[in-house]
Amino acid sequence: MDDRAVERVGENLNRGLATLLAERPDLFLIGEDILDPYGGAFGVTRRLSTAHPGRVLSTPISEQAILGFAVGLALRGREAVVEIMFSDFATLCFDQIVNLASKVVSMYGQSVRMPVVIRCPTGGNRGYGPTHSQSLQKHFVGIPNLAVYEMSPVHDGHATLARILDSAAPAMYFEDKVLYGRRRFGAATGDELFHCARIGGDCDFAVLGIHGVDAVDVVVIAPGGLTGRVLGAMRGAYLSAEIAVRAVVPSRLYPFDPTPLAPLVAQARRVVVVEDATAGGVWGAEVAHTIHQQMWELLSQPVHLLHAPSRAIPAAPHLERAVLVQEDDIRAMVTAVAGG
Repeated sequence: MDDRAVERVGENLNRGLATLLAERPDLFLIGEDILDPYGGAFGVTRRLSTAHPGRVLSTPISEQAILGFAVGLALRGREAVVEIMFSDFATLCFDQIVNLASKVVSMYGQSVRMPVVIRCPTGGNRGYGPTHSQSLQKHFVGIPNLAVYEMSPVHDGHATLARILDSAAPAMYFEDKVLYGRRRFGAATGDELFHCARIGGDCDFAVLGIHGVDAVDVVVIAPGGLTGRVLGAMRGAYLSAEIAVRAVVPSRLYPFDPTPLAPLVAQARRVVVVEDATAGGVWGAEVAHTIHQQMWELLSQPVHLLHAPSRAIPAAPHLERAVLVQEDDIRAMVTAVAGG
């Protein structure tokens, strides 16, 4: 059996990084504790420092310095993939990202290459508490020259990271921690109920539906980390109420171009955007605004948003579950929207 047939998301990302290091002699992978045998807090960089000892570099515990080093590498004609141990710590290098990496691209009167990927293990549902469980994607939306991506079980890690590096502009790459141990979509996971199609464009949408169901009552747009919860809600909504949901998982969250989704939106006329961010200035609001501008006449009602309340994330599992968006919350929202 091909190992890729049962590949887990974390393994796919590790393989993608290994391929990039082999393909790109000027690429460096830097971060805290990423050398063997540890291979990073979640094991994503295992075996890479052994294979590429001069280009996989473990750093001091200073996110600000790590990003400054990455920017320096890019300015010297190299490429850099940075691992921030937890996305919560991206706040410590916000200045380097916003006032240096993203600005250098265009502020000197000519285009400057800045091929830097900032990998951020993110999200909750692991009981890690308020400072290690946040989804901070929304804080990086709207920064000129900075793209925001998210790992998913339906996108290939190598293809996404290569696309970012080829763009020669900095990007955040958020990786939901729960996904690392999950199998990729279609990899003997019992997801035979669903099918997946791809729609072109820079956002690289994966569209998931239920086999044999052509109707679409609601379109749910969600980042990669919510894929499993959305699929569970789709299954439940269809089996209990015959509500046909089509899930859209973008590889790139920002900039967001909904143009390829127009036929799907026209068919469903109802759209829900789901994310793990806390209320206020959420990514979903940007998506809704863009869809309203371009596709208002295709909608039967405004785009609905589902996200976490404005609260810190508790460590106790039952309290954490009550704060974060769960499968049942998505199913309830879909049912309400379909009936509206």
